[in-house]
Amino acid sequence: MTTDPEIIDCRGLKCPLPVLKMEKRLSQLPTGASFIVLATDPMAKIDIPLYCRQNGHVCEVSSEAEVMRFAIVKATG
Repeated sequence: MTTDPEIIDCRGLKCPLPVLKMEKRLSQLPTGASFIVLATDPMAKIDIPLYCRQNGHVCEVSSEAEVMRFAIVKATG
C-alpha cells in the first residue's frame, strides 16, 4: 500500500516563508522521509534547492504553469 507524499502548500507565500516552512517540517521528520513543497514565489526556485544542497537534502524541481514543485528527501545524519 503506497501513500501519497505529504504536500506543503506554500503557493502565494513570499520569500523566506517557503524555505522556513520546509525547514520546520524537515526538523520534524526522520532521515529518509520525503515530502513535496509547492511554491509560486520565483525566489523559491533558487532558495529551496540552495538550502537543500547546503544541508545535504535531495531536491528535485519541476514546474507546471506558475507552480514549482520541489520533491524533498531528508538527508542522513
